[in-house]
Amino acid sequence: MGWYRRGKLALDRFHSLASRVVPQNPIFQHSSRIWQSGYLDSGSKGARFSGLSLCCSISQRLGAQGVVGVNGNFHNPFLLGANRFYYVDPCNVRHFKPRGPRHWFQNSRHIFVAVMVGWVLITVFFGNLETVPYTKRTHLILLSKAMERRLGESQFEQIKADFEGKILPPIHPESVRVTMIANEIIDALLRRLMKEQGWNDFGYASEHAMPVEGDGRETLSALVGSEEKVEGSCHKENKILDGKWVRLSRKNGQERGSLIATSHLVGLDWEILVVNKPDLNAFCLPGGKIVVFTGLFDHFKSDAEIATIIGHEVGHVVARHNAEGITKNLWFAILQLILYLLFIPDIVNIISSLFLHLPFSRRMEVEADYIGLLLIASAGYDPRVAPKVYEKLGKFAGDSTFGDYFSTHPSGTQRAKLLAQAKIMEEAFSIYRDGSLIQQTK
Repeated sequence: MGWYRRGKLALDRFHSLASRVVPQNPIFQHSSRIWQSGYLDSGSKGARFSGLSLCCSISQRLGAQGVVGVNGNFHNPFLLGANRFYYVDPCNVRHFKPRGPRHWFQNSRHIFVAVMVGWVLITVFFGNLETVPYTKRTHLILLSKAMERRLGESQFEQIKADFEGKILPPIHPESVRVTMIANEIIDALLRRLMKEQGWNDFGYASEHAMPVEGDGRETLSALVGSEEKVEGSCHKENKILDGKWVRLSRKNGQERGSLIATSHLVGLDWEILVVNKPDLNAFCLPGGKIVVFTGLFDHFKSDAEIATIIGHEVGHVVARHNAEGITKNLWFAILQLILYLLFIPDIVNIISSLFLHLPFSRRMEVEADYIGLLLIASAGYDPRVAPKVYEKLGKFAGDSTFGDYFSTHPSGTQRAKLLAQAKIMEEAFSIYRDGSLIQQTK
């Protein structure tokens, strides 16, 4: 029985030590046990408590054994910084708050915030949708027209400062030539804006224009020399950019009754600069600022070729590609930030470039090609020249097999094929022919 005495002596010493460290609560001074009935026998006569009362007492005891702060208040060290995850019932018992998406909408405040955020997003989205002239493609633009115009004017002033001393004067023959070509394209664009309804569904030709019979094969035969070249298949990646894409966008716009966005083209202060540099380049900034480098004149001699390039650049302004690019880059940046949490940043950058930025840029270039083709046709320039111009550009730029995947612009050959399709070229040549007939009758 020695082991029993030693064990009891050790247990008594432990109880004695515990009584000195932990202050005794009068309710728990006597040993107690839970009976099967769920009641507590405190050891004193008639002193019985239900399970709920026991929980209340435990909670009070835990609260009494907190840490005393500098101001004399008691704080439970186990609950510091976590009060938001608890709630206290009438018996002063702390319970975990339910968490997770199932309980999130049980809070009326959460529902209100979700509804307001959704309403704002829907309002911003549908309130900033615009329809591109000519193609009637719908796109989202978050940049205001005034801000876009100011950005273009600011960049134009910076270009003037950068090329100071190399800008040809307005009376220079090359400046006069480019200005006359650009003015004809701008006049054709303004005629389009002033017509409420015109030929077909665009309004960029004469009101007396008649539809062209046939399928336009004679026009394409004169352009490429054989029907087999016309019917050549397009690159798989750019199938969405062919005539079907244009017709589908136009059809969807008509079904929705979309009004084309032209307010950004009204009241523009068009300016043309010719920079004396051998660069094979030209561009048009938002706000109607056209810049042409003299390097183009070494490779493109005719006015129709120069008009094709200027018409393409004006097409970017007509479709507001700069503003759309800024909007798309915002969404791309948000998506990249999310992907950074899952993948290595280098991999994310490569993927976003190959599958987001570059395809978007190539699509905008093809759309500008199409708009420019219709602009030069309505300005009186033969649209059959345009595919040849892009083939030349491809040769000068050094088209490669992978150019349609790793470049901001489609290959020159691909751009020429897209413009030489039967429906597109027939449409442009009809505009050109009708405009020529009108000039002959005047």
